[in-house]
Amino acid sequence: MRQNAFWELAENPVRMGIDIASIAYYHACMRGDDQQPDSMFSYVSPEQRVPKNHPLRAIRQLVDEILRELSRDFDRLYATVGRPSIPPERLLRAQLLQIFYSIRSERLLMEQLDYNILFRWFVGLAMDDPIWNPTVFTKNRDRLLNQDLARDFLRRVVDRAAAYMSDDHFTVDGTLIEAWASQKRFQRTDGGPDRGGRNFHGESRTNDTHASTTDPDSNPGGARPTTGSRQNRKGRAWRGTRSRSGESICGGTI
Repeated sequence: MRQNAFWELAENPVRMGIDIASIAYYHACMRGDDQQPDSMFSYVSPEQRVPKNHPLRAIRQLVDEILRELSRDFDRLYATVGRPSIPPERLLRAQLLQIFYSIRSERLLMEQLDYNILFRWFVGLAMDDPIWNPTVFTKNRDRLLNQDLARDFLRRVVDRAAAYMSDDHFTVDGTLIEAWASQKRFQRTDGGPDRGGRNFHGESRTNDTHASTTDPDSNPGGARPTTGSRQNRKGRAWRGTRSRSGESICGGTI
């Protein structure tokens, strides 16, 4: 009898005296309720939200160990009076995030820190902590990176994170930067016949036989149907895909 009443209610709720426009009717259905969150407090900390096996957990642990070792050295960089600066520990952690995730600007990094719980947890910001102005962050960061202490910190991170890196998989990115050198100054160096660098059409010109007299580090390349070959400098950057972090930047001829 109860089963028949249930199906009759599901098929024709109006006949059973139920207002289908009421909220109670929708709550009785199996469809979930799309209530907009309006609570002011959260009882789940960022530490609980970050998965236990997330790769940043291991990095955060070794980074904190290095920062504790350098704490006394950081004290010597700051005055005893004045306006408090951004903590150097947070500056360096944020800098690591920018490297790991290839964030192209400090403004975008601050945007991520504003709403990305993972980033807030790694840097050490609470959920209610305000983020920094991008200009203020950049000035404080650059002032710190100009110190030998920051370079020592980055070297220690690379050394201790060697266990999380691998040479088996890597990604290479190459680019050509146009050099400030004229094609007419790209002349022979092997002693062969030269046309003075003026009329070089139809002439085979390679890096083995020619070099620029104004910019010896530049090389011809990047030929296009509309512009032809130009003098360029090569830049190469590679990063380990297993390590999830940029490991080396090779300047090439830059």
